[in-house]
Amino acid sequence: MIAVFIVYLVLLIGIVVYSARRSKTNSDFILGGKKISGISLALSERATGESAWLLLGLTGLAYSEGMAAIWVAAGCVAGILFLWIFLAEPLQKLTQKTGALTVPALFSETYKGTSRSFGVLTAFITIFFFILYIAAQFSGAGKIFNDTFHIDPFWGMVIGSVLVTIYTMLGGFITVVATDAFQAILMVFTCVVLPIIALFTAATLNIDIANTIIHANYTEPLNHTAGQLTGGLLIINGLSWAFGYTGQPQLLVRMMAMRNQAETRQSRWVAVLWTLLSYGGAFMIGVIGYELVKAGALGEMTARIAADSEKIMPAMVVTLVNPILAGILLSGAVSAMMSTASSQLIVVSTASTEDLYHQVSKKKISEKKMLLLNKMLILVVGLIGFLLAITMEDTVYGLVSYAWSGIGASFGPAIVLLLFWKRFSRAGAFASLITGTVSAVVWKTWLLEPTGISERLVSYLLAFAMAMIFSLIIPEKQQKRV
Repeated sequence: MIAVFIVYLVLLIGIVVYSARRSKTNSDFILGGKKISGISLALSERATGESAWLLLGLTGLAYSEGMAAIWVAAGCVAGILFLWIFLAEPLQKLTQKTGALTVPALFSETYKGTSRSFGVLTAFITIFFFILYIAAQFSGAGKIFNDTFHIDPFWGMVIGSVLVTIYTMLGGFITVVATDAFQAILMVFTCVVLPIIALFTAATLNIDIANTIIHANYTEPLNHTAGQLTGGLLIINGLSWAFGYTGQPQLLVRMMAMRNQAETRQSRWVAVLWTLLSYGGAFMIGVIGYELVKAGALGEMTARIAADSEKIMPAMVVTLVNPILAGILLSGAVSAMMSTASSQLIVVSTASTEDLYHQVSKKKISEKKMLLLNKMLILVVGLIGFLLAITMEDTVYGLVSYAWSGIGASFGPAIVLLLFWKRFSRAGAFASLITGTVSAVVWKTWLLEPTGISERLVSYLLAFAMAMIFSLIIPEKQQKRV
């Protein structure tokens, strides 16, 4: 198993070295310089979107809540499909029209004279939420290395954070996309193969998974305890995951990097197929895993799973699969963490340089110096993410949910309205960004528990409403908008 993982690392290093040669300018480092194929970008977007959350967070949720967790999976799938079917082409077209390199630049290039204000605001929002997101990925790395190779979680986080930070520094966006495409294949392989193996194991133990699914309670979690949501609230909160996809910069930049509309349309179906296979498989890992634990099929790993449900996937791999295949499947789990963390490191560094430093200082800086600054910032952000990962006690699911809500509610309504509503103004854009951020933090901190309603839903709807209201109250002068 260790030998297979070493082979995986060697292949990853090879991809990094090869792809890094193509990253020569700051534009290449940030957005790939339009040098990347659409299929690679689609695979990269999916690998980036489904972090340690997919193979640890969702599998753990399905294990602990059973079929009641299907609403979360359904919400995510709906959000991904909406993103690729409705937003991808208009986003590519707007990027081509404005020449924007980052998501915030879409606003500043559309509304002339706003580069500094948009740059500062969006940079702080991005940095705040994405550092939490990065910490979640490094925390996931600690769990994976601990459960598979019995490495102390601390050193697992060290290994994961160092690997991701270094290869992201080397080649930027081009390197990240190349490694993402490779990692996306491993992730979907894990999500397809492991459930099949688990189903065969269940069959040998006379466990009828089909019967379990048919007779399951879809509105009440397994082993329901006080405080857990049921009924309509459970469904609404689960489906609310869909909203966040429209505002995630690390996903949107993949569509911005597409070379043309035809390539965007072709790539869409790669992303859709990947999503259906991966989400279906990850969900079934948790559901089948619960039945296997009840039957005593996971042996000594049962105690670990009881302490932390997010360990169900690595526990099943270690117990049910031969060492060679286990190494491949677990490489897929590590890939889930790496692919997302690397993209988020890029987004945070570019937010700091392109959207904050460059816009505030207004100093002309050479391509070489800007490239070096981006690489140094990736190193700094990686270190901060690691320090947060070793000090925060929240689950991967919890950290990702919080960051996802804040980013999605801030950028999501603004992006949707920018693409589809001609009356959308700069005032509306600012209202969306501010309302989404503030409401996500306030709701998560003080109102989530008493209301039971997720900040993912409330903050997005509030931001959307305020964006429309302010656009109507303070309309845009048509000649100011490109």
